[in-house]
Amino acid sequence: MDISIASILTLDGLTNGAIYALLGMGIVLVFTVTRVIFIPQGEFVAYGALTLAIFQTGKVPGTVWLLLILAAVAALMELVSTWRHRGRAAPALVAAARMFVLPAVVCAVSAWAAPRNLPLAVQAFLTLCIVTAFGPLVYRVAYQSLAGASSLVLLIVSVGVHFAMTGLGLLFFGAEGFRNPSFWDDRFAVGPLNVNGQAVIIFLASAALIVMLWLYFERTLYGKALRATAVNRLGARLMGISTQAAGQLTFAMAALIGALSGLLIGPTTTIFYDSGFLIGLKGFVAGVIGGLASYPGALLGALAVGVIESFGSFWASSFKEVIVFTIILPVLLWRSLTSAHSDEEH
Repeated sequence: MDISIASILTLDGLTNGAIYALLGMGIVLVFTVTRVIFIPQGEFVAYGALTLAIFQTGKVPGTVWLLLILAAVAALMELVSTWRHRGRAAPALVAAARMFVLPAVVCAVSAWAAPRNLPLAVQAFLTLCIVTAFGPLVYRVAYQSLAGASSLVLLIVSVGVHFAMTGLGLLFFGAEGFRNPSFWDDRFAVGPLNVNGQAVIIFLASAALIVMLWLYFERTLYGKALRATAVNRLGARLMGISTQAAGQLTFAMAALIGALSGLLIGPTTTIFYDSGFLIGLKGFVAGVIGGLASYPGALLGALAVGVIESFGSFWASSFKEVIVFTIILPVLLWRSLTSAHSDEEH
């Protein structure tokens, strides 16, 4: 170990940490608004990377058909729910159409564009649209009817959604792994380091999204509504804020973050249908370091996780995952000793 090797490992760790930071903030975002510990966050990463990879082959990605099926199921559930609540056909049909039309349009455009070998930027944009559309549908199908359940029930549902999405990933993508082309192939010499363009894109995209999230929550009405929902769900409902709409918007943002992370990490490693689980767990560790409540804490935790993983892979590559996930134990112990305990809200 010398200064050059340490610099290379640090850069590699910070690059991976930037991805984990996005996932950690997505997990914190979902938990603060909906109380859902969203284990399937990593599946959106795998779906994003693999969808772009299938676009590169000129075929229609399996996520297009999965999105269409999920949209039909969500629309049917919305139709039945609105019919029971309102007792009229017109509002029920309108609610179902709202749930189905946008994903159907995304599917149609993607199916048309897939065989035309469009530029990489266009394929990446379509990938973001496809995976982001999964977010509200997953919330509607799996979580919306259980919004008032305990955190334990929501965690169990998250485990089930994770297994379902992993199995569907195997069905629609197969067991073969893919590595996407880099968005920027240039290299830059920075002292003893040789920084590639993809690492620069990862840092810039992560920083831009973090700033955009901060501006969204601090400067926009919808962002403040989400913050109000996170602070007091009952009070938000009394003020006219729809907690269902807040949940769907939150899951859409989480899916967007996951899809973007998949696009960024796809050129740096081979992604398989089940690769998102470990990546998402590292984002979860970052979120736990932030207490599942602090975005800056999740950011710092993610960078620390990336650096520790990088150095751990150098010294003990067989135990790098063990080293990363062991970090969570002293953090949980410290938080349990220093936080004020209170009864769970009902």
